[in-house]
Amino acid sequence: MSHITLIRHGQANTAARDEESYDRLSELGHQQARWLGSHLADTRAHHPRVYCGTLTRHLETAASMGLADVVQDPRLNEIEYFTLAQLFEAQHGITIPEDREGFVEHLPMTFTAWAEGRIQDAPESFEQFETRVQAALAEIAQGAGPAIVVTSGGLISMVMRQAMGLDIPAMARVALAIMNTSMHRLYPIGTHLSPVLFNAVPHLEAPERQFAQTHL
Repeated sequence: MSHITLIRHGQANTAARDEESYDRLSELGHQQARWLGSHLADTRAHHPRVYCGTLTRHLETAASMGLADVVQDPRLNEIEYFTLAQLFEAQHGITIPEDREGFVEHLPMTFTAWAEGRIQDAPESFEQFETRVQAALAEIAQGAGPAIVVTSGGLISMVMRQAMGLDIPAMARVALAIMNTSMHRLYPIGTHLSPVLFNAVPHLEAPERQFAQTHL
C-alpha cells in the first residue's frame, strides 16, 4: 500500500446555509491553499498521484495549491450537511445553528440521527457514505507511489473513524477539529492504513499567519 495525505479544502463561504452557496472558496481560502502549495514545494513533498472530489471548493483548492494532473472522483465529495440539517430540523425540530458554538452540539446530534436512520429522505445513507469512502481510499492505497487527496472535513473524519474504530460522537469531535487546508496522513502499517499525521498546518504556524487557522 502507498501512503495517502488528505487535505481539507480552504475556507469556503462561511455565511452560507445551503450546499450550493457554501461550495466556493473565500479569498482567505485561496490564500490558505497557495501557502500550502508553496510549503509542499519548498519541502520537496513528493506526490506523483493527485486526487480530489468534484465539488467546486475541492477544485479551487487544488488549483490554488498549484496541483496538476488531478484525478476527480465523486466518492471523495463531502456529505450534504446543510441538506441533512434542513431535513433534521423539518422532521425533528432541531434548529440549524448560526455559529461555531452551536455546531459543536449540532453536528454530533445530526451524525447520530443520520447513522441511526432517523433522518428520512437523506441524499445518501450513513452506510452508503461509509462504503464509498472506504472503497475510494482502498483503491487509492493500492496505487504506486504516495498520493495527495483534496477533500472535506466530514470525509476525513470518516476516514479516521474507519482507521481508528471511532464511534459516532468521536467521529463528530474529529470533524469539528479539522482546520481548513490541514494535512492528515495515512501510512501502511501491516495490512492497514494508520494515521501518522492529523490536522497539521505548518504553512499557517508563523505568527503572521495564525489568523488563517480557521475551522469554518
